[in-house]
Amino acid sequence: MFQGMRYVYEVYKEMSFSKAARNLYISQPSLSAAVKKAEQEAGFPIFDRSTSPIRLTEPGREYIRAVEMILDVENGFQNYVNDLNELRTGSISIGGTNLFVSFLLPPILSRFTARYPAVDIRLTEASTEELTEKLFSGQLDLMIDNSSMDPSIYESNFVCEEHLVLTVPKTFSSAARAAAFSLTAQDIRKGRHLKEETAPVPLDFFQEDPFLFLKSGNDTRSRAEHLCRDARFTPHIRLKLDQQITAYNLSSYGMGISFTGDILINRVPVNENLVFFKLRHREAARSVHFYYKRNRYLSRAVQAFLTCASAPS
Repeated sequence: MFQGMRYVYEVYKEMSFSKAARNLYISQPSLSAAVKKAEQEAGFPIFDRSTSPIRLTEPGREYIRAVEMILDVENGFQNYVNDLNELRTGSISIGGTNLFVSFLLPPILSRFTARYPAVDIRLTEASTEELTEKLFSGQLDLMIDNSSMDPSIYESNFVCEEHLVLTVPKTFSSAARAAAFSLTAQDIRKGRHLKEETAPVPLDFFQEDPFLFLKSGNDTRSRAEHLCRDARFTPHIRLKLDQQITAYNLSSYGMGISFTGDILINRVPVNENLVFFKLRHREAARSVHFYYKRNRYLSRAVQAFLTCASAPS
């Protein structure tokens, strides 16, 4: 029943026969015939071809779930075979959002590839929601994120702690009113925002200002909303963005106030157009972890990567 599953799965990923055919280096008629044969063997249509783009039928969704379980088992066995070669071969699939792929992964990847140059690293940059789906289905071995993942499904390795601070354009009059609480980028790099004696800023100083929020579903967005609710005001949101770095850059041009993690501030060039403010600790602190699926075979390559990631830089 699952002989043509790779053809079906490629069509499912692309939701297009033409794109899937290009990826598989076969003609579209050949791919269509292979999928038709798989549907005949299964005894039901897997795809609803009456819509554009095509979509899965109800039994088709169950077929894909079964395929993903089969591929997960195959990947686990392939990892076992690779382990017999003592890391001379193998691969690791890692996913992360733009922030972590850009600023946390590079030094870890550099250390790992220097030690294990033959291991193939595959990086996926996407939203947390998309990455979680890929991790669950077995398309990723590891996912780096600051979200809280279900511990009954995923295990985790701690990477670091991140602290959100308020990023305010210097030109805003509110920045001057809150000057007693202000911090520079150099202060953030020295960890002044983490010290007990550094007071958090009352957010109501900024209630009349425009804000730059990330889109709904993002952890930074949820924490920002919670902080504003606690300060008893509804922020005026000028823009809703995908990436923290975009909000930060727009803040530097006076577009609005943003919530920024110290991971980013510690790694980008100092921007003299901005001032920073410590936020209330409970909502401002969060942990970054590598997540992997519980009960899935962890290859030696993945184990070595996690060891490398936890080593001091």
